[in-house]
Amino acid sequence: MIDLRSLQTFHAVALLGGFHKAAEKLHTSQPAVSARIAQLEQQLKGRLFERDKRGCYLTTQGRELLNYAERMLALETEMVEAVAGRKGLSGTVSLGASDTIVHTWLSDLLKLLNQEYPEITLDVVVDSTANMTAGLTDCTLDIALLMGPVNAGNAENLPLCSYPISWIKSPDLEITSDPPSLLELAAYPIITFARNTRPYWQLKEMFAREGVHKARLFSNSSLSSIVRMAVDGIGIAAIPEHVVLEEIASGKLHVIETPYEMPVMSFTASFTERADMPLNRIVAQLAQKVAAAYWRV
Repeated sequence: MIDLRSLQTFHAVALLGGFHKAAEKLHTSQPAVSARIAQLEQQLKGRLFERDKRGCYLTTQGRELLNYAERMLALETEMVEAVAGRKGLSGTVSLGASDTIVHTWLSDLLKLLNQEYPEITLDVVVDSTANMTAGLTDCTLDIALLMGPVNAGNAENLPLCSYPISWIKSPDLEITSDPPSLLELAAYPIITFARNTRPYWQLKEMFAREGVHKARLFSNSSLSSIVRMAVDGIGIAAIPEHVVLEEIASGKLHVIETPYEMPVMSFTASFTERADMPLNRIVAQLAQKVAAAYWRV
């Protein structure tokens, strides 16, 4: 009798293209994955994968089995939801999140997930949009809250929120003009996101359009570090004011109002619909709910 765990293992190998990657995804050992595939091949009287140095590929029998495996895994989820309700759903979700989401409403999402789906285990990864997009493509991430949309493969994108970038400074930094010009702002280091991000290049282009060619953009991959540098008066931060609401309320930081149209960071919950991961859409929809609630506060 073929059991569901063997089908889950087979599906993971087929999806990820390798036994080692499947073992990591399933939190088991590669020999255990190999043993389950060998058992399936024995039961079905044929090879399911062809292997070479680049990975493994489905045979004709493997492709046929994949259709049935996806249907059975989907049916298992439907059965659990029908009998036990959504709280009966379990599994591990690899959740990627951008630093901006971490500093705003990610904790609210994690609390809600724990309340409504107590059997879910989360692997949370905080990373750049580029790395998370790659993670979605190679299935090392199940869902990502990032600056989207993601156009790779058959990824689905649910809109979450948009944050305009603001100029943020310590009250110790003196700027006499109100509002100041970009040339006046450029007298200080401009501390913002990493070089490979959309906001960094949008800011660089903004200064170039105004003829300000000597602006010093200090790129930083850590939002916490950017905030710390702004509080310490090292320069002017170009980040969403939503990530420093507490510092603004306490007077540690001020928003500089300018007439310039600022870049906007738009975020999506991006994922791929998969039979073995019904939780992907559930988590994405909950992220939408939490993001909307955050804006209403």
